[in-house]
Amino acid sequence: MDINNEQPSVCLRQLHHDFGSGDFSKRVLYDINFDLMPGEITVMTGPSGSGKTTLLTLIGALRSVQKGSIRILGQELKGLRHRQRIEVRRNIGFIFQLHNLFDALSGFQNVMMGLELHAYKRKEKHQRVTQMLTELGLSHRMHAKPQAMSGGERQRVAIARALVSKPRLVLADEPTAALDQDRGRQVMTLLQHLAQEHRTSVIMVTHDQRIIDVADRIVNLVDGHLVSNVAVQESLMICEFLAQCPVFTPLSPNMLMTMADRMTREYYADGSIIFRQGDVGDKFYIVHQGAVNIVADEGTGTRVLATRAEGSFFGEGALLTGNPRSATVQAMGEVTLYSLGHKDFQATLDASETFKGQMIRIFFQRQ
Repeated sequence: MDINNEQPSVCLRQLHHDFGSGDFSKRVLYDINFDLMPGEITVMTGPSGSGKTTLLTLIGALRSVQKGSIRILGQELKGLRHRQRIEVRRNIGFIFQLHNLFDALSGFQNVMMGLELHAYKRKEKHQRVTQMLTELGLSHRMHAKPQAMSGGERQRVAIARALVSKPRLVLADEPTAALDQDRGRQVMTLLQHLAQEHRTSVIMVTHDQRIIDVADRIVNLVDGHLVSNVAVQESLMICEFLAQCPVFTPLSPNMLMTMADRMTREYYADGSIIFRQGDVGDKFYIVHQGAVNIVADEGTGTRVLATRAEGSFFGEGALLTGNPRSATVQAMGEVTLYSLGHKDFQATLDASETFKGQMIRIFFQRQ
């Protein structure tokens, strides 16, 4: 499998959602945009009532999409009929706070329900269920019914049911809330294994700080708004990268992390134009890999003014002065850049007078 060409498992664009209608309508999600790639574990955080569970149920095709787009495993959910949404849910494992176990069935039988819509042979189903319950420390409770189990045991049975089919997407709402530290870590190890070995994507709503460290991405919702979407390892890498550049040394570690969290990675092929002379300045750029030429259009031809290589930056002039871009920037070979929007660049300047002074001094030195 070529993971470099993988498409997002979850793709949300301009998603809005309302409860009620007419005068009684209340918007609970506003313009949500994010992608989740195969094999990624995303932790969704935010205060109670911020829209996390609503978003989870929309992604899980348990509610109809009203406005915007949700693509799950390549399937657009907006406009799907009820039966079509059921088909999408066959590839999703659900773990919710309410266990929703069948009281009349044993733990083994409840987990077997997770394979009901899958065409495995009976022997393989039994093997999968036994293995999953054993991995979650429930081999001795397979034949007990839910009312005879503790809250933590019921939670683990529900988790086993969600994961037994090795789904391509797992949606979990507080999956470790009823578990002690060891059992919680056991569940997270199992989710990590699915992500790494089977390219399963996981979206997990949690307030459990003990398991935040497994996240590849942290999404924060506040009052229905997506206020941050952080790729954890990439943010740490950007911080290390920024810390090596002398101009960013006035920034505190917290400010560096905030800046890194707001940056976007961009790729450009050889010869691509990043921006043109005369364009409105809307981004600040840092070269991560490769190099770019800064080129001036002088009427009778063009002239290379400078080259910016790995670890250097450009694009600050138009943001500092409000003037149009004074030159064209073109990729030399394949280039990876990190960009910061005008608003976030200004916020970084405002947070540190020393950094602002350095940026202004460097800008005028380049003139």
